[in-house]
Amino acid sequence: MHQNCTNTAYSLLTQIIRNLIITSVLLCSIILSAQNSKRDSLEKEIRNLEGISTLNIKDTTYIKNLINLALEFRYYNTEKLLSLSTKALNYSKESNYKNGEIDALIGIGTYYSDHGKHKKGINFFEKALVISKRTENKKQILRSKNSISVEYSYLGNYAKALRGYLDAIEYATITNDQLMLSILNENIASLYVSQKDYEQGLHFYKKVKKINEKINNPVYSAETMSNMASTYADMGKLDYAMFNINASISIFEKEKIMDWLAFAYEIKGKIYLKQKKYTWSLYWYSQSEMLHKTLQDDRGKIDLFNGMSEAYLGQKKDSISQKYALAAFKLSSQLKSKEGIQKCAKTLYKVNKNKKDFATALLYHELYQKISDTLSTSENQKGLTMLKTKIEHERQKEELIETNKKALSQQKNYVYSALFILLIFIVITFLVRRNERIQKNLNIELNTKKLDLEKSEIDLREINTTKDKLFSIIGHDLRGPIGAFQGLLKLFKNGEIGQEEFLGFVPKLMSDIDHISFTLNNLLSWGQSQMNGAVIKPSVTPLDNLVKENFNLLTETAINKSITLTNQIPKNTLSWADANQIDIVIRNLISNALKFTPENGSIIIGAVEKNNHWEVFVKDTGVGMSIDVQKQVFTENSNLTTYGTNNEKGTGLGLSLCKEMVEKNNGKIWVSSKLDKGSCFYFTVPKAKKKYKQTA
Repeated sequence: MHQNCTNTAYSLLTQIIRNLIITSVLLCSIILSAQNSKRDSLEKEIRNLEGISTLNIKDTTYIKNLINLALEFRYYNTEKLLSLSTKALNYSKESNYKNGEIDALIGIGTYYSDHGKHKKGINFFEKALVISKRTENKKQILRSKNSISVEYSYLGNYAKALRGYLDAIEYATITNDQLMLSILNENIASLYVSQKDYEQGLHFYKKVKKINEKINNPVYSAETMSNMASTYADMGKLDYAMFNINASISIFEKEKIMDWLAFAYEIKGKIYLKQKKYTWSLYWYSQSEMLHKTLQDDRGKIDLFNGMSEAYLGQKKDSISQKYALAAFKLSSQLKSKEGIQKCAKTLYKVNKNKKDFATALLYHELYQKISDTLSTSENQKGLTMLKTKIEHERQKEELIETNKKALSQQKNYVYSALFILLIFIVITFLVRRNERIQKNLNIELNTKKLDLEKSEIDLREINTTKDKLFSIIGHDLRGPIGAFQGLLKLFKNGEIGQEEFLGFVPKLMSDIDHISFTLNNLLSWGQSQMNGAVIKPSVTPLDNLVKENFNLLTETAINKSITLTNQIPKNTLSWADANQIDIVIRNLISNALKFTPENGSIIIGAVEKNNHWEVFVKDTGVGMSIDVQKQVFTENSNLTTYGTNNEKGTGLGLSLCKEMVEKNNGKIWVSSKLDKGSCFYFTVPKAKKKYKQTA
């Protein structure tokens, strides 16, 4: 009976999917028909004009039609985009039609951009910008600036891209061009999302959403919702992602926007992929693939093919997965998309590993690791560069305001000079008093600038200290294990050690990698607190849950040393603190205790309720510390590094990071320890009050 019900449900699901596919095919046919209809209409009008014996190729209507038709072919026949734009450019030059020249140059630049020739694209966009400035065409100036910035983002020069966007936003604000403000802010959001700074990206997308409400164009709103859906999917907020993508799909289908509809279907497939619903994921990916057959959008196909490859891998259809991964690899290589190569290399590694083709699997794994390392380093550099660019932009803006103030002040001086000629005796007295005020203001301004310079010097010293600390830790604690790992692999590769001998080193390698991972987590948390000021986001935080999660994380280490972990924190021990930061504090203290507790020892973590706070303690039966060591462990710039009972290594950073995070959450941290008797670390966090609970 159960088997019959299962078969019936499966048949029903198959029928539903078949009906949806038929409906989608019909819808795509209708949309394609509408798209072709628009192109056919333009081609017919051009043929009618060309059929007139008195046709004047300098006719701006004829040139405009050529440009519009070229843009219609962008995602369907890129060669026609190039040929029609070139034709329009030549006719515009002959007729001295500057707007036509600008549009044609942008069309040609778009062609080279879509083919991955970004430097050549920039060349044509810059030519369009020069003519736009010469003719004072505000809309075309903004279009050209935006196009140039987009190309720099493709090239990975995020600093130039961001500077260009910010400059264009100022110009768009002055000219009150709401459409370009929407486009520019959306492009900035994409920069942040590409660096996985999703919160900052959503901030700009929400800003764009408000601008789109003023414009009142459903297509622009749908485009933004599609990008937001993709971001929410990457964040794991799949309900938000599904809501936004469904809303955008209905608009694109209604308005018959083919290229965006293909993108929206691909995002919906991505959402189902995140949910591991591979059948539905492939259904929507297939809809996107069907549309892409009529489009020439290789950049869009990379993410589509990578998504389909992952979905087929989830269904254990490795051969189909490999086919799409290789297709994505080919397109990514043509367009030099590192992110695309990274994704398909990871999938191809898994496929070949499943096929037991370990040699090929290793090649793809090495490629994936190499690209990942490059992207990681590149993204960090881009993040810092974007931050510096933003600061520089704000500084230039302030200098411009100051220059305007000085110019205004100079104009006032001219007025006062004219009054001096007319009312010499009155003005003399006025000028004396005015000069006194100016002198006073100048003194105040000089003092302010002096203070600013002193602050800048302090900030610079702090940044240099941060840099020295980072390089010291990386050189001391990360280079050693990585170098040992590389040396061991080289010995194994050259046949100097056998497989059994290599496998004997695996436990040590796992320990080194765990150490590197833990060190990197601390470095990232500490680096963020130093560079960004560690913004605190307090919320109602259950301490007992944090301890359970960290016990689960560190259980294997405890088992290896036969150490007993005991959680004595009562249930519903609620604090008002930043959950991520307190999680890091607890993890560091437990990890430290494990490191310095010998085999068959014990670690107890508990909490004592006080008037306004919880006093949390981590007690171990370890080796303990001398008085001198206790004085150093929480020092901010301490490079104290010690080895654990099993020769485990530390960074000398964990406890100073704990102190900083506890204090930022309005708490205190201290230690009580005796040599050979063990240590007990204490820290306090504020209790969650009733109003906080209600808010949460």
